[in-house]
Amino acid sequence: MGAEKKTPTATTGACLDRLYEVIESRRGADPGSSHTAKLFRKGTAKIAQKVGEEAVETVIEAMRGEKDLLIGESADLLYHLLVLWADQDVKPAEVWQRLLEREGISGIAEKAARERN
Repeated sequence: MGAEKKTPTATTGACLDRLYEVIESRRGADPGSSHTAKLFRKGTAKIAQKVGEEAVETVIEAMRGEKDLLIGESADLLYHLLVLWADQDVKPAEVWQRLLEREGISGIAEKAARERN
């Protein structure tokens, strides 16, 4: 039997928290057996570069209208973003909190508030 396909639910965002924990557990692991450990070993500049590359690939697939490829590139982008967060000691809960603080605020008003500060 093949792998069972999981159905997204309202709590699927928790998978990002779990992925972050796995990423954190790879810090100091053998780079020969862990892509994440290899990224940590290469440092912040390489991790940030990978986030940028995945962001560009995500945009390209969106512009092409290739939904399945967009989904795959989006997953890659989220993974690399989480690696960058871990590298910089940014906890997902800190980002989720910031998003909650912005909830219900228009993007225009939120941006204007940031520009005043």
